[in-house]
Amino acid sequence: MSFIAELWAFMRARKKFWLLPILVVMAIFGVLIVLTKGTAVAPFIYTLF
Repeated sequence: MSFIAELWAFMRARKKFWLLPILVVMAIFGVLIVLTKGTAVAPFIYTLF
């Protein structure tokens, strides 16, 4: 959790708030790929990319 706190402090200090949506979308895609790996839904998820 310290990484997230440091990242937030960096974005707040440098006014890089535009990074937040990019990081959130990347995290959602990462979780989606990890959770659907090995399931019947995986071929449908991979066609999105």
